[in-house]
Amino acid sequence: MSGLREASPSEVLPEKRSSRGSVEGDAGNMDACTCALELLGLLLSVGAWLCALATTLLPQWLTMSTTLLPVESYELGLWETCVVQDVGGMECRAYDSLLGLSSDLKLARVLMCTSLAVGVLGILVAVPGLQLVHSCKGHGGHRRKRTLTIAGGLLGMVSGVLCLIPVSYMAHLAVVHFFDDKVPDVVPRWEFGDALFCGWAAGFLHVVAGLLMATSCLCTQVEPQPALQRRYRVISTDVNLKKRSEYV
Repeated sequence: MSGLREASPSEVLPEKRSSRGSVEGDAGNMDACTCALELLGLLLSVGAWLCALATTLLPQWLTMSTTLLPVESYELGLWETCVVQDVGGMECRAYDSLLGLSSDLKLARVLMCTSLAVGVLGILVAVPGLQLVHSCKGHGGHRRKRTLTIAGGLLGMVSGVLCLIPVSYMAHLAVVHFFDDKVPDVVPRWEFGDALFCGWAAGFLHVVAGLLMATSCLCTQVEPQPALQRRYRVISTDVNLKKRSEYV
C-alpha cells in the first residue's frame, strides 16, 4: 500500500482553526447584540421610571374648563387640585383628608407608588446582570447574570402593567362621565390631562424595556466550559486526529 501516506497535522489543523475562528466570530457578534439590547432596555427602563414619577406627581390627570368662567380651568391630580388662570396664575390645594378621598384616587395612588417601587427594584436587579458590568465572576456566574437580567425585565414589565392600570381606569371613568346622557350639557365634564398620556408612555416603555432585556438573554453566548472539560475535549480531539491519520 505504497500509495497511502500519513496525513500531516498541518493538513488537519487549518480546518480546525478555521472552524474555531468562525465560532469566535459568531460569539463576538452575539456579545455585541446582547450588550446593545441590554443597554437599550436599561435606558428605556430609566426613562419609563422617570415618566411614571412625573405621572404620579403631576396634577394634570383630569382637566375641566367651564363656559361660565372661561378664564379659569381646573386640574385634578392624585395629591392635589389646582385652579389655573389664563393670565398665568396657578393655585393648588392638597386634599384635606385621606379618608375623604374617593376609592378611585386611593387605588391610583397605591398602584402608582407600587409601580415606582417595582420599577426601581427591576433596574437595581438588572444592572448587575449586564454583560458590561464585571460582576458574578467564577463558575456559574454567566447563568446568574442571565437570571438577574430576566428577573429585571420581568419586574420592569410588571411595573409597566401596574402603571397602565390606574391611568387607563381614570381615562375610562372620564369617558363614561363625559358621554353620560343623564348629565345635562351645561354641566362641565372632566377631560384627559397631560399626566394620563405621560402614564401611558411610561407603561409601554416599561413593557418594551422588559421585553428587550428578556430577549437579550437569547443572544447571550454560551458560558465557557471549565478547564477540565476543555482539556478533555482537546485530548479527545487529538485522539480522533491520530486515528484519522492512522486510517489514511
